[in-house]
Amino acid sequence: MKVLTIVTHPRTDSLTFTAAQRFTEGLEAAGHTTETVDLYRIGFQPVLGEADEPDWSADSQHFSPEVEAEIERVKQYDGLAFVFPLWWWSMPAMLKGYIDRVWNYGFAYGPGRLEHERVLWLSLAGAPIERFEKRKYDQMMSHYFNIGLADYCGIKHSSFELFYKTIHPDRGHIEQLLNDAFDLGLNYAK
Repeated sequence: MKVLTIVTHPRTDSLTFTAAQRFTEGLEAAGHTTETVDLYRIGFQPVLGEADEPDWSADSQHFSPEVEAEIERVKQYDGLAFVFPLWWWSMPAMLKGYIDRVWNYGFAYGPGRLEHERVLWLSLAGAPIERFEKRKYDQMMSHYFNIGLADYCGIKHSSFELFYKTIHPDRGHIEQLLNDAFDLGLNYAK
């Protein structure tokens, strides 16, 4: 399977980037091919401007060159993976802007839908699991990513994975998280 892995973090020396690397190593160990796109380093502009606002009355949509290029990139893959830090119970603005602009009307929803077999949302959270379970934030986020985004856009196999306690973790915890990231890649298609 060909998997597009999109990583979003302002620092390349972050645990997010290391987890993304281990995830792609797992993909490759399972025989998949992958391309990693770093939204910060490619200079992706996350603000949806007039050129990318859907024309609700048109039979076909036309977007900015940047978005058209990303749409073409996304079309080349069977599966998608997003690796990002959890900020305010959601994704960073950079990734939200990517979804807003690229998963646009006519391509990802409306008359056109995404045709990918599956998507993985791998997010790294600083807090321990208890803080998420206390108010059911974990369930809310799982529903948002798996149903509100993936299912709405046509991807039936979606998984939201949350890595907890990523701020000041001990070495053993980091190693476990990175092994888990590798296993997510290794078992991506299962």
